Amino acid sequence: MGTLMTLEFYEKYKYKIKTLDELKKIIGAFPRDNKVIMCHGCFDVVHPGHVHHLAYAKSRADQLLVSITSDRHIQKGKDRPHVPEYLRALNLAAFEMVDYVIIDDHPTPISNLKEIQPDFFAKGFEFVEGSLPPLTQEELDIISDYGGEMLFTPGDVVYSSTKLIDVAKPEIQVEQLISLMHSSSVSFNQLVQTVSLLSGFKVHVIGDTIVDGYTYTSVIGSKAKTPTLSVQFHEQTDYVGAAGIVSCHLKAAGADVEYTTVLGDDALKDWVIEQMKKEGVSINAIVDSSRPTTRKNAIIAEGYRLLKIDTLDNRGISSQVLDKLCQHISGSSANAVIFSDFRHGIFNKDTVLKLSNAVPDGVFRVADSQVASRWGNITEFKSFNLITPNENEGRFALGDQDSVIGALCTKLVEKSQCEMIILKLGKNGVLTSRPSGGVKSNHYFAVDSFTNDPVDPVGAGDALLSYATLSMLATNNEVIATIIGSIAAACECEQEGNVPVTPEMIIARIEEIRKACGVDLKA
Repeated sequence: MGTLMTLEFYEKYKYKIKTLDELKKIIGAFPRDNKVIMCHGCFDVVHPGHVHHLAYAKSRADQLLVSITSDRHIQKGKDRPHVPEYLRALNLAAFEMVDYVIIDDHPTPISNLKEIQPDFFAKGFEFVEGSLPPLTQEELDIISDYGGEMLFTPGDVVYSSTKLIDVAKPEIQVEQLISLMHSSSVSFNQLVQTVSLLSGFKVHVIGDTIVDGYTYTSVIGSKAKTPTLSVQFHEQTDYVGAAGIVSCHLKAAGADVEYTTVLGDDALKDWVIEQMKKEGVSINAIVDSSRPTTRKNAIIAEGYRLLKIDTLDNRGISSQVLDKLCQHISGSSANAVIFSDFRHGIFNKDTVLKLSNAVPDGVFRVADSQVASRWGNITEFKSFNLITPNENEGRFALGDQDSVIGALCTKLVEKSQCEMIILKLGKNGVLTSRPSGGVKSNHYFAVDSFTNDPVDPVGAGDALLSYATLSMLATNNEVIATIIGSIAAACECEQEGNVPVTPEMIIARIEEIRKACGVDLKA
């Protein structure tokens, strides 16, 4: 019921949110008979200080306009804003005292002050203690030039949004999802329909194969004289991982999958080929006898991972192997090509360009470079349609440990020249940049994690990559692709090992989310 009211809430107050051109037509040019006062801020979490500020401002004019900083220009804390811009705008629009809200796509209100020319511009009292900050002085100069007036509201109640969020982070996952879907005209029915449209696409996956092993044990004890832990073996389970599981997710979703990889000349090669054939994936296995098939085996005792034993060779592939890979890529008739990079020999700064150039024109190009513990750079995949790094990989690629998430995402778009990025944030979900041509005032959006009971996060990014790619092929809608990809990641997180996510699992989770939101399927 709460979220049904939330949908009504959006419909009831969205009329107050205006573009710059709409607003200028409504309020007219300065000077006006009906006076306009403007307030500006982030308003990430609206607190009593904000309410007093807005109430005082409204008392000084006929119409109150509130300008909010867009998501991409908020620099307070790496995970801010906590509340996305459209929901922040709606929260303010719900106040009776507020007449109009505008989302400012500039880092400061300077540009809009010049365009709107409000009769009054209200600032908090903290800006008058001592000399004016340079930005406030610039605002004052602009207002004075056209004959307006700057007012400073009384400071009887002052709170910090940042401190409030630090004390108790608001739980707004449902509201954020509904707000995103509502503002993007996406319904739960569309999500379900999209899942049924994923089959039939041809996808060519190129990348590193990893055999993920799980050795289950129990602790017996340890030696007294040395730090040696003794465990009893119970069972061994192996899964195809890395680019292999990406191929399996795609096949499970109904795609026609071709998989090109490099394997060693060993028993694991035969096992991998057999497993891929069982899944219905057509595999081009290029055998390199100079390296082993990559295997990573985790020793698990009573639910805890004690140790991981890796068998691998990260040397770059030979020119002969590279040529074979390029031949498979250039000869493909796929709708999409996915480069699944784990830096185990296939991809490096010398091979990425040649492999990329081999992709036929007009093919949807996707790359994921999971290189958290090795040398690699997601921005080497230039001008791709979609890349899906995690936050650490993005920061490593840019040499940037300080930028807020939104700014980091923007920099990755600029550096990689990619159309769209889904930036994975672990338990905090994802942040997606809109492809070029998207809504100017909203360059990216966030989707929270849908994981209920995480069991094994390994492979979640592969599921997201697979389902987001197919969703983009089916709908060309970044919101739908991000939501379905994130749901696939949640489904994978809640299973032990690499298990292909199926459309039935996705649809079941969509239904769970819909019920949790309390909305009709068509909403």
